[in-house]
Formats: sequence, structure tokens, C-alpha cells
Amino acid sequence: MIAADTNVLVRFLTKDDRSQAERAAHLFQSEPVFIAKTVLLETEWVLRHAYGLSRDVINAAFCKLLGLPSVSVEDVSAVSKALEWHASGLDFADALHLAASGGARRFATFDQDFAKRARGIPAHVEVFLL
Repeated sequence: MIAADTNVLVRFLTKDDRSQAERAAHLFQSEPVFIAKTVLLETEWVLRHAYGLSRDVINAAFCKLLGLPSVSVEDVSAVSKALEWHASGLDFADALHLAASGGARRFATFDQDFAKRARGIPAHVEVFLL
């Protein structure tokens, strides 16, 4: 198994550099690939800020990527929840933090938008303003 870096995912998803995109595609076709949660988190940020991609486009790309038979992801349960909540309106980072919060019953934040959006999410953790 080979772990992939953010830049490999970005090249694979955006195809903005033909040579690197082809090498990334070959990797995903020929080897089992592991993707860490932190790599997904950084990839989402890059796609949103550097490429200006929308939530829907990013979410669909991640779902397609994680559906590849060669791909395994760290903490698949948390990542799946995060993608579901991201599609429902949460920021991906907030959704991933919340989904990966383990056995916590409450999640403290100063982010009013996050707390407001999280009220509609059927999470096992209550998000509250500190």
C-alpha cells in the first residue's frame, strides 16, 4: 500500500498538470492507495481556495475518489459522516472535526456559524458556543 500526499490528490482530481495527473491516475489504477484524513482536509482547502471549486463539486469528487476500489481512507466512518454533513452545509473541516470527535458528548467552539449549522446535523455530539 502507498499513502498519497495532497498534491497527488489535487493533480488526480484537477488534471491541471497533464504529466502529474497521468502519473497520479496510474498510481490509483495500479496500487492500493491509503489517504489520511489530514490529506483530505488539506485537499479540500486547496480545491476550495486555490481552485475556487464549490462544495458540491468537491464533495462529489471526494465521494468518487473514495469509491475507487484501490483506495482506503483513514477512519472511513468519520470521513463518511463528514462528507454527508459537508453536503448538508457544514464546512468540511468542521464536519471532519465533529465526526472524528470520538466519545465526546459536546464540542466547544467560538464559531457561531458552525454552531448554528450543526444544530441541523444528527450528530452524536452537541456543538455549543463557548
